[in-house]
Amino acid sequence: MSSAELAKSIGRELPFLRRYARALTGSQTAGDNYAAAALEAILADRSVMDGLDPRVGLFRAFHALWESSGQPISEADGGERGQRAQAHLSKLTPNSREALLLNSIESLRFDQIGEIMGIDAAEAEELVRIAMDEMSQSVRGKVMIIEDETIIAMDLKGIVQAMGHEVTGIARTHSAAVQLASEQRPDLILADIQLADGSSGIDAVNELLGSLGELPVIFITAFPERLLTGDRPEPAFLISKPYSEDQVSSALSQAMFFASTEGLGAS
Repeated sequence: MSSAELAKSIGRELPFLRRYARALTGSQTAGDNYAAAALEAILADRSVMDGLDPRVGLFRAFHALWESSGQPISEADGGERGQRAQAHLSKLTPNSREALLLNSIESLRFDQIGEIMGIDAAEAEELVRIAMDEMSQSVRGKVMIIEDETIIAMDLKGIVQAMGHEVTGIARTHSAAVQLASEQRPDLILADIQLADGSSGIDAVNELLGSLGELPVIFITAFPERLLTGDRPEPAFLISKPYSEDQVSSALSQAMFFASTEGLGAS
C-alpha cells in the first residue's frame, strides 16, 4: 500500500478510533491524545500496519500504546471524579472493557479483536463475556431519554430498564427536555441529535448541562463521523444508528463510570 493509500484508509477509520478512545478514557481530551499518539507511532514505523486491515492496524497501534501507558486517566484530566472512576475500573478484569468496546461499539469480530490485542479469538470472546458480566453489576442511576421517534424511544427505554436503571421520562423536543429535567434530575442523558421540532439534541443537552451541572451524556446519530472531526468540543460517548442492544448497554455502562461530557458545540 502506497503512502497516499495508507493515509486515505487511516483517514476513513480515524473518527472511529477517536470514538473508541473517548469511550475508553471517558474524556475527549485524553482520548484524542491517545489517538494522536497512535498516528505518530504509525508515521514513525509503517511496519506496524503491514499485512493488516487498515482498521485493525490502526487499533492495534493504539492498543500497544494504551497497554504501555499504564493509567487511562490522569489526575489533571479526570480530577477527583476521574480518580473515583479509575478506582472503579481497576476492579475490572484487565482488557475486558477494551474487548467489549471493540466488539459492541466498533463492531469488530473476535478474531479482529485478537489481532488488535495480541490474543486468540477465543480469549477475546471470553473477555467480552466477562466484561458484560462485570458491567451488569455497575452503578444504577436515573436516565433521561431525548428521542423524537416513538419506537426508538420505547426500545431505548426497555434497554435502560432491563439494565436496572430508572427512566425519568422521554422528551421529543428541546423544550420538553428542559421541562422534564426540571421535574427530576437525571444521572445520565441519552439523546438523539435531531429532534422532532427541528431543534438540535446537542443544544438541548448544552442547556441542561448549564443548569444541572456536568452529567454523563450518550449521543445517538446516524452520522457519527460528523461529530468526530476534532474541530470543537465533542461528546465522549457516541452510538451509531442503527444501534444494537449491546452497543447501548455497553455505552451506558461506560458512561456511568464517567461524568465526563464536556461542553458541546452545536452544529
